[in-house]
Amino acid sequence: FLPYVEMRYEGLVMKSFSPLFYAKDVENITIKGRGVIDGQGKAWWNEVYRIETAKGPIPLTKYQKMWDEQNQGIVYSDYYKRTIDKKFFRPSFFQAYNCKNILIEGVTFQNSPFWTINPEFCDNVTVTGISIFNPHSPNTDGINPSSCKNVHISNCHISVGDDCITIKSGRDEDGRKYARPTENVTITNCTMLSGHGGVVIGSEMSGGIKKVTISNCVFDGTDRGIRIKAARGRGGVVEEIRVDNIVMKNIKEEAIVLSLFYDKDTKVEPVTEKTPIFRNIHMSNITGSNVNKAGLILGITEMPIQNITFSNINMEGKEGFTVNTATDVEFHDVKVNASIGSSFKISDA
Repeated sequence: FLPYVEMRYEGLVMKSFSPLFYAKDVENITIKGRGVIDGQGKAWWNEVYRIETAKGPIPLTKYQKMWDEQNQGIVYSDYYKRTIDKKFFRPSFFQAYNCKNILIEGVTFQNSPFWTINPEFCDNVTVTGISIFNPHSPNTDGINPSSCKNVHISNCHISVGDDCITIKSGRDEDGRKYARPTENVTITNCTMLSGHGGVVIGSEMSGGIKKVTISNCVFDGTDRGIRIKAARGRGGVVEEIRVDNIVMKNIKEEAIVLSLFYDKDTKVEPVTEKTPIFRNIHMSNITGSNVNKAGLILGITEMPIQNITFSNINMEGKEGFTVNTATDVEFHDVKVNASIGSSFKISDA
């Protein structure tokens, strides 16, 4: 994991531990086979726990001092200071940085220290037929393309401690500086059995995310199904998203979430480059059984979520759909069997 390399951590470019599989500025990468690769993540999780649970200041390790020396002048938002102050950033299992033509096929990955498959600033990425198994553990997402284009994910089986598949494009000012959207993404024929979300977009989406299709997937036992999340300060546009033919079962929270209030309950602000935008998102042919809540659409006053359609949706669970601060939201042939309250609650929309 040494020497430190230029990498991206949660949408912020820095120098830190090298991922187990790392490449920068190269083409034609293939990882293929039937084997199992174990990331030995527990040692990394234990160190995070030691730092986070310490009572009072503790001496810096040599690796934390090294991080300080190699990241002078790094720019980040005030709310991210708590993370930066740890000076300890676990590596992804696989990170390709500014690479082209990547194929990952057939392999089983388990016990990742951090995100598992994480292409950054890459073009033409194919991930097919892989399995990812991470226990309940911090930030052990499955497949996270970030600021990439032409990404194809198919026939994957994922059970992890965080989001199963997450599409990203950088955090706040740093993400807007690079201005590299993730675009032209297909996700199909995947099964997710455990995780915070089945397929997630954000919350690091400051470079923009567009032209994404998600189809023919099963989410069974995830906290949420489809989740699109951002917050004031991110900036960026999420648009041209299509979700079709999805089966959800045993969803612990919302089956569908579009929220601009991720992790921050902030006040109304003027519209600037820091204002996130969600628009032109279309979902169809989705069934959900034993879900806690059918759906939540939550915009912000200065930027309502725009142009959302739901077609042929059938949900059964405790609560129905809630829509707040959105425009041009359409429901066509949507059936919700809610055991608590009304099937639809709509305000400021």
